[in-house]
Amino acid sequence: MSKIINYYEKFDEWGRLDREPIEFHVNWHYIKKYLPENGCVLDNGAGPGKYSMELAKAGYKVTLTDLTPKLVEIAEKKAQELHLNERFDGFYVADARELTNLADNQFDASLMLGPMYHLQEANDRIKAVKELNRVTKKDGIVFVAFMSRIRHVFSSLMSPENWKPNNNMDSILQFSESGCFNHADEGRFTGAYYYNIDEIKPFMEAQGFESLELLGSNVGANLTNENWNYWRTKGEYEVEKVIKLLIENATDPHILGISSHLLYIGRKKDTSTN
Repeated sequence: MSKIINYYEKFDEWGRLDREPIEFHVNWHYIKKYLPENGCVLDNGAGPGKYSMELAKAGYKVTLTDLTPKLVEIAEKKAQELHLNERFDGFYVADARELTNLADNQFDASLMLGPMYHLQEANDRIKAVKELNRVTKKDGIVFVAFMSRIRHVFSSLMSPENWKPNNNMDSILQFSESGCFNHADEGRFTGAYYYNIDEIKPFMEAQGFESLELLGSNVGANLTNENWNYWRTKGEYEVEKVIKLLIENATDPHILGISSHLLYIGRKKDTSTN
């Protein structure tokens, strides 16, 4: 995990969501749709806390965890700057596979919008989701982010030199089978795992969740800066209509493969026996 920590110590994750606002707009729309009216929420793998701050502003009691110490520190400072300290129950450096600071059935809802990107071993992915299940209350809602394998195949085909070693067909075909990606260039996004879309719901259901939605967080990823600049020249109202269209179509199963990031929404099932 050291490479992952080193990467996020240097990467501007808060800025990424500002630079790619569609992902945040889409995710936040559906998170608000399914969240309970109030309660305690876990933001697990929260990075610098972009979603945590919105949750706190909305009145939820938030617990934030992330693997990278620097990002946890940034999140705590953001909460102070925004005068949201009292809405937080804690800021923890924690591995999503071992949430030892957190109790069973603690949260009314739980977010995990990053850890599944980097767990290349199947057992580790299962551990992380089982931990999310453990700390979430019965009937609690979970929001889990995944990366799309087919989208990364096409990204590699379109920009092969940007996604080394996927700059030759043998590597791309190998990736297509394994889902594991390790960037050949030092300091780039690495230690990554990408899911086949039709595997996500069965995987989560096998770990004790009822599937509610699977959506593409950035179905507008194919729109270039030039495309966006065109719509901006039409005015803010026109841009808002574009965003609304993308949000409304985010759950269309026919276009999930366009999106590099996917959001799974599920409910923790009651597995107790009488």
